[in-house]
Amino acid sequence: MKLWSDSWPNGERIPARCAAGKIDGPGVGAVGFSDNLSPHLAWSEVPAGTKSFALICHDFDVPSRGDDVNQPDREVPADLPRVDFFHWVLVDLPASAGHIGEGEFSRGFTARGKSGPATLHGARHGFNDYTGWFASNADMAGSYFGYDGPFPPFNDSLVHHYVFTLYALGVARAPVEGTFTGAQVREAIYPHVLAEATHSGTYTLNRRLLGQG
Repeated sequence: MKLWSDSWPNGERIPARCAAGKIDGPGVGAVGFSDNLSPHLAWSEVPAGTKSFALICHDFDVPSRGDDVNQPDREVPADLPRVDFFHWVLVDLPASAGHIGEGEFSRGFTARGKSGPATLHGARHGFNDYTGWFASNADMAGSYFGYDGPFPPFNDSLVHHYVFTLYALGVARAPVEGTFTGAQVREAIYPHVLAEATHSGTYTLNRRLLGQG
């Protein structure tokens, strides 16, 4: 199976329009919300017997501790252990689907999160990890379903990597119910995966890494 995107070439920088955060003004820490468009994705060479698709986007470069995150006087150390952060969890895309249009599932960042689980084409969205990130923020706390793109710490010394993985499944409905997370979907669909393909991109808001200071 093959997966690609017209939004950016595989392995290259994700455009700001497909990110949740962007540099917004001069000076360290001047960042704000971006267009947050879900990317175009298309696929081919789907295996026989495919009955649905699942899609997961995760960033594997997220700091495991928040002590240094978004502090203007220092950077998050490169050697800090990193963990997964899920940006998009989508299941039950019909087997007849061959692409997703840019902006089809997300346009803009919604405070307290987009609705779910039900979404377009009879598919279902899981929680992304902004649900936990904003849990203690009175203005932003909520259930974040669907796609919310990159918004890495502006002082992280690592460029973050984002992996979109499409799974062809031998079941029409993924074996998860109610609300669910990326980790739960990964575990639940494992016995039903016929094939998988990835498309990746990078993103940073660190001006030093961008050659802006």
